[in-house]
Amino acid sequence: MDSSPPALPGFDLHSPQRQLIEWQMAHADLDALIDQASATAANQDDLSLRRMKKRRLALRDQIASLQARLMPKEPA
Repeated sequence: MDSSPPALPGFDLHSPQRQLIEWQMAHADLDALIDQASATAANQDDLSLRRMKKRRLALRDQIASLQARLMPKEPA
């Protein structure tokens, strides 16, 4: 017998929409970490804070790119 869960219609674990949601969640998590690290700057070294900010910017760019691909083209 197959023990895999039943497939739900319209639910794909590898869909672009799911990837978008995962990136948005990761971006929000990084926002919270950066805010927390900035509030306690004495405990956070500058290099890791810059790396988190760089990662957040990269995620923002990925999110914008994927959103642009998913948006339907507007007629001219």
